[in-house]
Amino acid sequence: MSQLNNQIALVTGAGRGIGQAIALRLAAAGADVVVVDLKPEFCTETVAKVQALGRKAWALAANVADAASVDALAEQALAAAGRIDILVNNAGITRDTLLMRMSEADWDAVLDINLKGTFLVTKAFTRSFLKQRAGRIINIASVIGLMGNAGQCNYGASKAGVIGFTKSAAREFASRGVTVNAIAPGFIQTAMTEKLTPEQKDAIAKKIPLTALGTADDVANAVWFFALPSSGYITGQVLAVDGGMAM
Repeated sequence: MSQLNNQIALVTGAGRGIGQAIALRLAAAGADVVVVDLKPEFCTETVAKVQALGRKAWALAANVADAASVDALAEQALAAAGRIDILVNNAGITRDTLLMRMSEADWDAVLDINLKGTFLVTKAFTRSFLKQRAGRIINIASVIGLMGNAGQCNYGASKAGVIGFTKSAAREFASRGVTVNAIAPGFIQTAMTEKLTPEQKDAIAKKIPLTALGTADDVANAVWFFALPSSGYITGQVLAVDGGMAM
């Protein structure tokens, strides 16, 4: 399929897991992909898989929580690819613990990567998007930002912030033809969930109306939908990919 032919996507946190699945889904639809992660070596596998689909790929490193690193990323990405049509803010971390035990460092780390990172990366490409008068910005939030979860006050706050950021940015960019939307994944099968015991997975699945954990491809398909030219009249929306958890 070639719905995204001649489009260039940039995906943060694309070295593995959900970020890699997003990069590959966009490439399968015809996009060339700038693969971004904390270190260049984290990008190697994703770049090879994008190229195996017949698309161009660039590996760039950035710490999304550091403004200078993000500014350098934007400069390098635009120099290498010429432009960015689709920006996916996927980079994120967790530092889960109950609030009474949560350190200030754990709070700051999660807010810096998940929320400040989304702000910095979006801001770095804003001028380019507005000049193009076209583009798609897609932020990866979480159902935890919609419904909360014990032991995840920092993560929930960061993802609720991403949702508010998405809606506000959507209003700012709409007049220039740039849409801004968010995906709110539920429990997704990733390296983190693989550490759970079968009993823990069963307990989680029982809380999900569709009685199963989602996959990285489920999230990637939602990103693909927002990236399509035919989705140009959708902005400021949050799509939960959660098996019905947050409905």
